Amino acid sequence: MGSFKRKVFAGCTVSALFGVTTLASSAFAIIPNKLVSGGLPAHTGATTTEYLTDGYLTNWKSSSAKEIALNVGAGPKKLLINWESYGDCAWATDFTNGCGHSGVALSNFKILTSANSTDGSDGDWEEAATVKNNPVMARGVQINFEGKSWFKFVSEGDVGKILEIEAFDMTSGGTDTWFFMGTSISQMGIKQQETDSTTAQLIHARFPEYTPAMLRGGIGCINSTEVVEHLEKYLEYVGNVKFWAIEMGTNDAWGGGDWNLATYVKNMQTIIDAAKAHGITPVIARIIATNPEKTENKWQINPKFLTALDSLVEANDLPKGPDFYSYFLKHPELLGSDGVHPNSEGGGQAMHHLWAEALAPLYAAGHSSEGDSTVVGDSTVVGDSTVADDSTGTDSTTSIRAHARRTAFAVPQISVQGRNIVVGNVDGTADVRIFSLAGNEMPRRTLAPGSYLVVVRSRGTLFTEKVQISR
Repeated sequence: MGSFKRKVFAGCTVSALFGVTTLASSAFAIIPNKLVSGGLPAHTGATTTEYLTDGYLTNWKSSSAKEIALNVGAGPKKLLINWESYGDCAWATDFTNGCGHSGVALSNFKILTSANSTDGSDGDWEEAATVKNNPVMARGVQINFEGKSWFKFVSEGDVGKILEIEAFDMTSGGTDTWFFMGTSISQMGIKQQETDSTTAQLIHARFPEYTPAMLRGGIGCINSTEVVEHLEKYLEYVGNVKFWAIEMGTNDAWGGGDWNLATYVKNMQTIIDAAKAHGITPVIARIIATNPEKTENKWQINPKFLTALDSLVEANDLPKGPDFYSYFLKHPELLGSDGVHPNSEGGGQAMHHLWAEALAPLYAAGHSSEGDSTVVGDSTVVGDSTVADDSTGTDSTTSIRAHARRTAFAVPQISVQGRNIVVGNVDGTADVRIFSLAGNEMPRRTLAPGSYLVVVRSRGTLFTEKVQISR
């Protein structure tokens, strides 16, 4: 993954402290939805600002204006409009009894659109959406936008503190939308007010055609039981998001015992089933390790929770999420003084990088709507590395080959011959590349021990497979 830049992150707190191997399969291919609002001026009456569209959640740069307008230009027929509010960085204030959370959500407002405004105030406006009694700090609304160029929020009551507004072109039915469900680990890590790169920005840097729509949903003190109790609310407010990136389990496993294991497994299966039933793909992170040198009573996550979570991912044929446990076990210096939460000097940034690393194969798998392709021909020899095949498992291989049958795509045959990675069943037009899991393209020469992705692109179809250099 490389090193992380260290910064001081301020602002996001909780009032109490209760706490790679990735699936390379086109079965979870993502359809891009272009960000069309990045860096545009936001018009708030007589003034304009760019901090509402700069991609960062800097809490001392927020807006409480009752009207906020953006000109994204003509072209998109549909828009997804996301917003992030501040509060104490918790996504909802009343989903758990363990912590007291505060903050005013963007609650009662309309989204209007215009084709002829010149400054966000004049011109003719039509109502595109009405939102009533919204209680959460991050959410997205899809609207019709054909023939329009402007949209604006018009609020009826207290606006709270809006940190960021994003608009995505959904004309092509984009599915690159993510809700980061989590505990205080995500509240304090994923929504730190300053980061050198967010998960979305890291994905975009590696795969420029993708601009993920990313909503932060961490809630301090919440456990899986409380998520299930509020599952209808999660589905109401973020059921239109296609992927749920889930970090859950620290509070269930608090103290190091396994007394709550069966309840945790049952709850996580309920969450998975509900997500799938609504067309949402869950991607679940392994529970973050603690630092027993600093935790009260020197506790660590019981390994039974990790085994159970791994089994849930496999049994439900889910893409694998980041391994927070293994990474933070090796890097306890990135945990705070309580030994549980990511610190403000690299811990949160590590979470963003780990999420991006885990999700990269889904983007490398690509979007195959350009038409069916058949890839045939001679082998292409790549590099001179000694590798050991790191199987993605029966389930992922089955998913890839099932996708191949649906799309008439001949799956490349990747094997190891001596010191070479040999890619067969491709033609001479195939583009074959090797990447580190951090997203860096590697030269075609001897590689250091570690994990790499072989990416094969041919005739509009992408195939990826992970290999491990063992010596």
